[in-house]
Amino acid sequence: MTDIVLRDVDDVLLERIRRVAARAGWELPVALVNLIEQGLHVHEGEGTMHLEGGEADALQAALHALQAVPDDPGFAMIGRADGQAAGAPQG
Repeated sequence: MTDIVLRDVDDVLLERIRRVAARAGWELPVALVNLIEQGLHVHEGEGTMHLEGGEADALQAALHALQAVPDDPGFAMIGRADGQAAGAPQG
């Protein structure tokens, strides 16, 4: 494998890379390879990103939980200028 050398990288970008590496438990060279690969996937796939493993399961569970939230007439009135809930008879 070829060594990756970054020159003239600004401090903010370098710190962001270090944070990603630390959060993922990667050494810096591994983080760089992973970030480059993920960035290429995004650009080659026209901006689409695919979730891996437990990420997709967690998102699906969150969406399922949101679908189970019942309608709340109080919340539904937020932002309505006339003070009427959606579908409520006007009098």
